[in-house]
Amino acid sequence: MVTPRIWSALNPSKPPVGYIFEPADYLAVGIGLEKLVNLKPDIPADIEEIKNIEYKNINGKSLQLDIYKPEDIKTKAPLLVFIHGGGWKGGNRADYLVYLIAFAKRGYITATVSYRLLNDSPYPACVEDITDAVKWFFRNGETYGYDPDRIALIGGSAGAHLAMLAAYGWGNSDNSADSITSKGVDHKIKAIVDIYGPYDLTTDYARSQPLVTSFIAHSYEETPELYREASPKQYIDKNDPPTLIFQGTSDNLVPVSQSDNLKAHLDSLGVPCVYYRLPFWPHAMDVALRVNEYCQLKMEDFFKQNL
Repeated sequence: MVTPRIWSALNPSKPPVGYIFEPADYLAVGIGLEKLVNLKPDIPADIEEIKNIEYKNINGKSLQLDIYKPEDIKTKAPLLVFIHGGGWKGGNRADYLVYLIAFAKRGYITATVSYRLLNDSPYPACVEDITDAVKWFFRNGETYGYDPDRIALIGGSAGAHLAMLAAYGWGNSDNSADSITSKGVDHKIKAIVDIYGPYDLTTDYARSQPLVTSFIAHSYEETPELYREASPKQYIDKNDPPTLIFQGTSDNLVPVSQSDNLKAHLDSLGVPCVYYRLPFWPHAMDVALRVNEYCQLKMEDFFKQNL
């Protein structure tokens, strides 16, 4: 019998295949058939870790970010900003350390950002925070040695949703007095990586999804305009940056139709977009080593082309 691992070994150029049914994916992990990534890798001696940089303080709450940079870097490098997921209610900025270290070792400067979660405030608080973090990054390239004109936003799940909102233009309008002014900021995000993120919160499924309704803090019937406003779909235009999408076809939390429709929307406007559908993988698929390695490989190709 050809197992998914054997099939992937025989077809290394194709997306890794999962186990058809979500429970089978978890069983494969449980019995050791699939290895997981090390989510807490050691920081190599040649990577400088700069932690707990405050980019914003709101109502006494300090919002911070961490930066990782190669110590032997000689010229301004591209900056990769990773935004954690967690359904807008959980997670922390160290969750993507596996990516932060891996890409810093490749010569990039990497960063990760904290933002207000639902126990602090519902929408639009976390979106304000990420757009303000992006403006902070635009202003601080000289201090940390990266090129503010070569910044990519990368997120998974809720983090991908926030990355898309910030990059596609939510932050270009004055949505809140809490948001740092964009006066004097003339840079643009250069590339986006969307790892199984929601693109449209107005679908029938999203309108009744508990994570979404908690995020908006109102039912769709009460405030349909907020569901539209919180959807990356609303801000996409022909001037948007190249986008890379990863989506598992067995994702029961963020339906594959979300990524399918995002790809179709970007294609219709001529926005460069690369889309990898990973067969039979569930949500959070990139904790599996095979998937993570594949995503890193394709991300590296994407960054080389667009940064």
